[in-house]
Amino acid sequence: MTHLLLTGAGFSKNWGGLLASEVFNDLLSASELDQTTRDMLYKANEPRGGGFEAVLARLQGATDAANVKRCETLTSVLAGIFNMMGGAYMQRQFEFAAIPDTRYSLTPFLGRFDTIFTLNQDTLIEQKYLPGLPTRRAHLPGLKFMNPSAMTGAVQDKFAMMEPNPSDFHLSPSIQPYIKLHGSVNWMESNTGQRMLIMGGAKTAFLGRFPLLKWYQDEFRKALMQPGARLMVMGYSFSDEHINDAIFTTSKTAP
Repeated sequence: MTHLLLTGAGFSKNWGGLLASEVFNDLLSASELDQTTRDMLYKANEPRGGGFEAVLARLQGATDAANVKRCETLTSVLAGIFNMMGGAYMQRQFEFAAIPDTRYSLTPFLGRFDTIFTLNQDTLIEQKYLPGLPTRRAHLPGLKFMNPSAMTGAVQDKFAMMEPNPSDFHLSPSIQPYIKLHGSVNWMESNTGQRMLIMGGAKTAFLGRFPLLKWYQDEFRKALMQPGARLMVMGYSFSDEHINDAIFTTSKTAP
């Protein structure tokens, strides 16, 4: 039997991670955003407005210079919010008790899953769960550090900037993969300088731009199709159509 875990923002919330509504509030306080972007955010916060991700999707599809610049600024501010979350995680312990009861310890619980998938772009798991380099049982497949020579052994090394590593686009049966389906705040394509941080209302279109993330989507569907696959969902609001489609369509066809 294959045991899979899918986490969303509600999972990280336990350690101070932000939900979409809280990210929206932080965006409104960002001085980098111009009034046009703020007006778009206010309108998107109305019922059925789609929230800040609707604004980002609109700007991501823009071709005029002014809105392209707004998109870059909004993305940069969002990355800054995630980086602040990462800094806050450093001050928190992962387990919910100083001396955790082994029956309820979080680290062994996560270790029971064959694969951990997440929709989060924060670095909670990199900091608190993935063991230190170079020997680790869980890892981020298909990635490498952009500047490994700068590693100092500090906790910050665990969420240093990373880039795709096509030679590692495979999963090892002996190592637990941690797969970030929507990218991460610390991932970048070094050849284009583009952040691999998928947000907004048009996620499916943008996922196709990155071979690594396309491979991740394929692996998600393949894992769900494994005989006897069991999926646990934690902290996901079921608001991403492409993820819902993968879950519901494979549940009907899985052996």
